[in-house]
Amino acid sequence: MIIRTDFPYATAHEDVRIPMPDGVELYARIWRPVTDEPVPALLEYLPYRLTDWTAPRDRQRHPWYAGHGYASVRVDVRGHGCSGGRPGDEYDARELADGVAVVEWLAAQPWCTGAVGMFGISWGGFNSLQIAALAPEPLKAVVTVCSTDDRYDNDVHYMGGSVLAVDMQAWAATMLAFASRPPDPRYAGDGWRQMWLDRLEGVEPLIHTWLSHQTRDAYWRHGSVCEDYAAIGAAVLAVGGWHDPYRDTVLRLVSALPAGRVRGLIGPWSHQYPDRGLPPGPAIGFLQETLRWWDHWLKGADNGVMDEPLLRAWISGSHPPATTYEELPGRWAGEKSWPSPSIVPVSYGLQGAPVAVASPQHTGLDAGRFFPFGNDADLPPDQREEDAKSACFEFPVADGEAVEILGRPSVTLRLRMDVPYGQVVARLCDVAPDGASTLVTRGALNLSARHGRDRAVPWRAGAYEDVTFELNGIGHSFPPGHRIRLALSSAYWPWIWPRAGSEAGWTLDPAGSTLELPIRGSDSPLDAGIAFEPPEQAEPLGVVHPETLDAPRPERVVVRDVARGVWRLEVDPRYGGTRVYPDGLEYEEDAAEVYEIQQSDPLSARTRSEWRIRLHRPEEGWDARVETRSEISCDEGGFLTVNEVVCREGDEILFHRTWQRRLPRAAG
Repeated sequence: MIIRTDFPYATAHEDVRIPMPDGVELYARIWRPVTDEPVPALLEYLPYRLTDWTAPRDRQRHPWYAGHGYASVRVDVRGHGCSGGRPGDEYDARELADGVAVVEWLAAQPWCTGAVGMFGISWGGFNSLQIAALAPEPLKAVVTVCSTDDRYDNDVHYMGGSVLAVDMQAWAATMLAFASRPPDPRYAGDGWRQMWLDRLEGVEPLIHTWLSHQTRDAYWRHGSVCEDYAAIGAAVLAVGGWHDPYRDTVLRLVSALPAGRVRGLIGPWSHQYPDRGLPPGPAIGFLQETLRWWDHWLKGADNGVMDEPLLRAWISGSHPPATTYEELPGRWAGEKSWPSPSIVPVSYGLQGAPVAVASPQHTGLDAGRFFPFGNDADLPPDQREEDAKSACFEFPVADGEAVEILGRPSVTLRLRMDVPYGQVVARLCDVAPDGASTLVTRGALNLSARHGRDRAVPWRAGAYEDVTFELNGIGHSFPPGHRIRLALSSAYWPWIWPRAGSEAGWTLDPAGSTLELPIRGSDSPLDAGIAFEPPEQAEPLGVVHPETLDAPRPERVVVRDVARGVWRLEVDPRYGGTRVYPDGLEYEEDAAEVYEIQQSDPLSARTRSEWRIRLHRPEEGWDARVETRSEISCDEGGFLTVNEVVCREGDEILFHRTWQRRLPRAAG
């Protein structure tokens, strides 16, 4: 990592409050170049607290952009951080309308040329796309990283029409804890306590809403830009990582948007900005790459950025299974159009007699983290134990030439089921000569969603049907002597929440079933020209992580109760831990997740997340604490949720509320 201290412009920053049309003010931090000339503005718009939680990351990039001649602006969403108002649902109409108002406010400032760009990762990448679809005139370009165009089928709530137990639960619990944090009096002023109390009165566990919409209805279509790509008027640089769950959005955007104003970039990365150097690498000079984008679209520079291939994608070389990689083997590939004429779908027919598949309910414990962040235990370990609980079909890679894939594999399966509901999970693995099985990609289908995600159609007992679904996109090279393994299971806990009766599984007829791989026939002349500068950032903020004598809690632990047949996955998500900021704030954070299931009983599935957060300014006598508990269990007819929030100032409890809901299981 190159730490940059010398820039074309000196910079200064200030904190301001941006007025919304209804009188609520949003808290913003603006870094600007020291110049008398107006400059374009760049906006990052998030609920994650610019005064503490994202402050280290903000410091890496916003001053860097300012030093290159941009006003770089970080704004907290309404109801979060030191912004006014109450928190709402993610990407709700109020949030997006506020975002449009911020874009227009920035464009109207005397120090701005009137041209605005938006960027962000995850939430900030989502709302960049969604605000671009609302087409405010000043918004000329966006850089969206690890984001989605489809809120139902490519987010943290549902996968293939099934409830994503692993992140539906964890993310709802995380946002409950985050929305319950107090404004910081250092920045919010004397009215912070009343702001906090008012905010807490408006807090509602998001799980209530998310589990109330189990098919792809109008709720999920809101904010899903795939409903109308033509609404996006801004130029879009879409960025993803093969180890991020949102990477398919990049492939859809480069296919759907006009080639003259979109480019796609997919590396080997996890759910992180590509310059941060977190596993897996290699990291790239992402800030420099985005600067080319801004210079072209906001300053009119003829810098060749649109001469790059439409899609630049990393193709990983074969690698042994591991839960983390500092750097993956592989190379860059370029495609001038997508779908690409150089990629040919090749079908592999499954062989053998019909096979009954009734996977144990704990199949999936080796799935790895749904959102890899670059931690040591994030990625899937060796898949041999999971493969043993699945029906597996293998295709040897012949001597002489590797099989290289780029895009989304798919499967067509002829299935018979004797119960109305079930699910099928397909995993594509790279099997080495020694038997090690590395997960390459996967996909899932709730069989009641086989005719569309907007409806639930029970299976006709005893009938055979053909179902087709895609796996997540990937770039991978299978070397000669290896085997391509397709593993099919009827369970995948804790990613997929099971349903009563699904333990019966299904029967697969291989004679009517195929695996289709997107095979890249030969190297493109564009491949050799793809190169990136080394990663570069501004000076770090100087946050200190205090040392502790306590042994760190393991990131992921699997516990088996042999007598009861119960399996429990214990997770420490490790978002940040305890840190001390240069302004004196001590921020303590601890989270723990538990996923439990009995190996033969889908109704035994249950999840729990607990959060403890403390914000402490010793010199000012400020001490605020937030504790939350979130649980989900199920019976045959519905989901049972319990959520609790306790907030304290010092030893005094200022707020305590518990919610209990039963949400009918209509689909999902």
